Amino acid sequence: MSLFKDSTLLITGGTGSFGHTVLKQFLSTDIGEIRIFSRDEKKQDDMRHELQALYPDRASKVTFYIGDVRNPQSVHDAMPGVDFIFHAAALKQVPSCQFFPMEAVRTNVEGTDHVLHAAIEAGVKRVVCLSTDKAAYPINAMGTSKAMMEHVVTANARTAAERGNTVICCTRYGNVMCSRGSVIPLFISQIKSGKPLTVTNPHMTRFLMNLDEAVELVTFAFEHANPGDLFIQKADASTIGTLAEAVQRMFGRTGIQMIGTRHGEKLYETLMTREERLRSDDMGDYYRVSADNRDLNYDKYFINGKIETESEEAYTSHNTRRLSVEETIDKLQRTGYVQEQLRAVGV
Repeated sequence: MSLFKDSTLLITGGTGSFGHTVLKQFLSTDIGEIRIFSRDEKKQDDMRHELQALYPDRASKVTFYIGDVRNPQSVHDAMPGVDFIFHAAALKQVPSCQFFPMEAVRTNVEGTDHVLHAAIEAGVKRVVCLSTDKAAYPINAMGTSKAMMEHVVTANARTAAERGNTVICCTRYGNVMCSRGSVIPLFISQIKSGKPLTVTNPHMTRFLMNLDEAVELVTFAFEHANPGDLFIQKADASTIGTLAEAVQRMFGRTGIQMIGTRHGEKLYETLMTREERLRSDDMGDYYRVSADNRDLNYDKYFINGKIETESEEAYTSHNTRRLSVEETIDKLQRTGYVQEQLRAVGV
């Protein structure tokens, strides 16, 4: 991992599922320092003790910063000497953001702007911001705030490129299995308690990826980004009904209770819009969507007759490869959380 040799990496929201996975993958490399930035001192203390127990010879590489991306000063205080940033701090729950949309704005939009301004001022080399499929054609407050976050990324990337120092880009991915807010831990907990699985709509489709794939996407973005690029991983999907069936086959059947669609939920998710597909490059396992770098002088684009604005089809969880129950089981079995839970129940 020569890109990160002897460098300092800052992870905002670093005590979350993504931060834990980054630590697991990066601690054994030649990276110099990993800074964990978050507002939850209890989670930081838990992570500190876990690192000391599991990685006693490498735990000293990790330093902790209490702060909040909503507070620009705390972000600036963590920034000196940073080479790279994974910006993962966010409010991610669709229902809570739907009821408290301004809280989503303060963290996901304003917080991102604080991080990027501080990064540019500090001369950070590269920043990758984590977004979500819910930002494409958003219908809920969380997705809308993440869509605005992406626009903040593009605007700051343009500014940074003009100054010639910091490369800022974005990644967008779908449901990360077993991460905070994932339905899979809920399903497993319900089965252990002997309760039926609460399913919103069995015909809903969702992209499925594991945490290791999420880190691979972000690392790929670091290595290949131009200013303002958006990177999207090609991903499989399954219906919620298939996912529930897969979990029941693995942990035992308790039945299904239909509870209906929650606030702000879609029938399917979109990872790349029709408009973005026009600016996309197929890079094998990933798509790169280049930034729209037109300036405000629209006459030179429209008077000259540029009329192509969208492709025929978006890239969605309805038209990507659909996993069967058996394939979903296989994917679930490769996640660390599910492996631990299966061991706990003696399977």
